[in-house]
Amino acid sequence: MKGLRMRAGARNLITDVPGLLVGNAQDAGLRSGATVLLGAAPFTAAVQVMGGAPGTRETDLLAPDRLVQQVDALVLSGGSAFGLDAASGVADGLAALGRGFAVGPVRVPIVPGAILFDLLNGGDKAWRDNPYKALGRAALQAAAVEFALGSAGAGYGALTGLWKGGLGSASAVLANGVTVGALVAVNALGSVTVGDGPQFWAAPWELGGEFGGLGLPFQFTPDDEPQPRKRMGAATTLAIVATDAALTQAQALRLATAAHDGMARAIVPSHTPMDGDLVFAASTGARVLAEPLADTFLLGHAAACCLARAIARAVYLAEPMPGDLQPAWAGQFGR
Repeated sequence: MKGLRMRAGARNLITDVPGLLVGNAQDAGLRSGATVLLGAAPFTAAVQVMGGAPGTRETDLLAPDRLVQQVDALVLSGGSAFGLDAASGVADGLAALGRGFAVGPVRVPIVPGAILFDLLNGGDKAWRDNPYKALGRAALQAAAVEFALGSAGAGYGALTGLWKGGLGSASAVLANGVTVGALVAVNALGSVTVGDGPQFWAAPWELGGEFGGLGLPFQFTPDDEPQPRKRMGAATTLAIVATDAALTQAQALRLATAAHDGMARAIVPSHTPMDGDLVFAASTGARVLAEPLADTFLLGHAAACCLARAIARAVYLAEPMPGDLQPAWAGQFGR
C-alpha cells in the first residue's frame, strides 16, 4: 500500500470509475425522480442496510452466498414504495437491449433498487398510473458519464432536517491507481450542516473547495447537533460506492459497510430508526489488487471519504425552486 494520498478524479463523479454510467430522470410537477447506475458489463454488487426503515428491491440477491454474483444496474428512486417500480422500467429497457442473467435462451436483467420517501414535499402525487416505471426507463436512456447533481434524479424532491436535499457524487484516485466513487440521494432526517450555519459536517474530507471550502466552525458543542425536524418515517439516504478494483461479493459487502462511516461523518444524526439508510457497493473488476489486505483497507477509507463529500455536494448544489417547503443551502448562503 502506497499510502492514503488521494485526489479527485477528472469529473469528481462516480463515473470516473471506467465502465460506469449514470442516468437521471425527474418530473417537476411530481417533484420526484429516479437515478440509475449502469455498467458497460455486469458488475459485482453488495449492499449494507443500517437504517431502520428501508425500502428495497432484489437486495437479497446481493448476499455473498446467493447464485447471482453480478448485476446489470442499480436504481435509486423517490416515491417511497411506489418508486420501486423505477427498477422495473430499467429492467424493461435492459431486456430490450439483450442484457441480463442468462437462463437458457432467456435473459433476466438483475436490477436491485432502493427508494426514499418524498411524497410530502409539495409535488403533485395524485397520479392515476404509477409514474416511476417510466422515470426508470427514462433514466436508463439518459445514462452517460456526465450527469447533473443537486436537484436531479432521485434527489430532485429530497429534503433533509434543515435544507433541501439532493443528488451528490464524488470520486478519488488513489496512489495505487485504483478509482473509487460515490453517488448519493440525500433525504435525511438529520442535518448535513453544523447547526443553522453554512459549514458542512463533511468539511474535514473536502477536496478542492468542492462544497465551498468553508471548513468547520472554530468550536462547536453537542448542542449544535440538530434535533429531528422532519416528519418521522419520511427520511432516507441512499448511496452507491463503486470502484474499478476487482472485489468478491464478500469484499464488496465490506466496502459498503465501511462507506457507512462517511454517512455518519456527513449527516448528524444518521442511521436513525426513522431513516432507511443503505449503501450499495459496486466493483467493475478491472484492476486486480496487488496487495489485497492492505488495499481493501485503503478502499474502505476512500469510500467513506468519497461518500461524505458526495453528501455535502448534494445539498450544496441543490437549487431553490418555486414551491419549496425547505430552503436550499445555495439560496440561503449563495455559492
